[in-house]
Amino acid sequence: MREFNALVGYPEPTRPRVVGLNLRTIRSRIIASYRGHEYYDGDRNNGYGGFSYDGRWRPIAAFMVKEYGLTSTSAVLQMSCEKGFLLHDFQQLVPGIAVRGVEISDYAIANAMPSVRASIVKVPFTQLPFADRTFDLVIALGAVYTLTLADAITCLKEIQRAGRGKSFITLASYDTDEDKRLFEWWTLLGATILRKEEWVEVLDHAGYTGDYKFINAKVLKLVEAQPEALQR
Repeated sequence: MREFNALVGYPEPTRPRVVGLNLRTIRSRIIASYRGHEYYDGDRNNGYGGFSYDGRWRPIAAFMVKEYGLTSTSAVLQMSCEKGFLLHDFQQLVPGIAVRGVEISDYAIANAMPSVRASIVKVPFTQLPFADRTFDLVIALGAVYTLTLADAITCLKEIQRAGRGKSFITLASYDTDEDKRLFEWWTLLGATILRKEEWVEVLDHAGYTGDYKFINAKVLKLVEAQPEALQR
């Protein structure tokens, strides 16, 4: 188990992201919880504000291919694969590679890239329909921390069971109370946000042995909105 950044090449925020108590409201979180059109392709406060393929995942796929030794005989699983952009890029870079996706959004699956749509199945992240040690690499970006702690532990155990030891996940973390507040204002679906040392204990408890990266207010460049901005 190691803390490691496998998202090398993903575009960094070019400017601070302004967050505040009244910007992403409970209404925004209710809308996002359905993971439908409004979450992916609606207003930015309710989700992505437009989620379409632009090639940004290609360098990440290339880095993972090299880092994890993926070949045409490898099998890769992505949990919360959304519209399948990363899976598509794996296929383009490594002809013959087997890709599978797990998603809980009907909208994301229906609007997934045609090249991988048939490889995506709708199931909970806690109940993977795959045999033990099926995949050479299991990826879970923004999936684990959207679950309750109990389900996050089950999810981690499923990642460990379905994989052959190589995996990469992202986890929501904070160092200070201010960091936590900023992240909670930003996240729409985050349910388990822990200190780094707490996550390590959770990973140990679940028997997780793969790679992980912390996502937090500093990584996302979150800053608190000024009072006058919240009144607009």
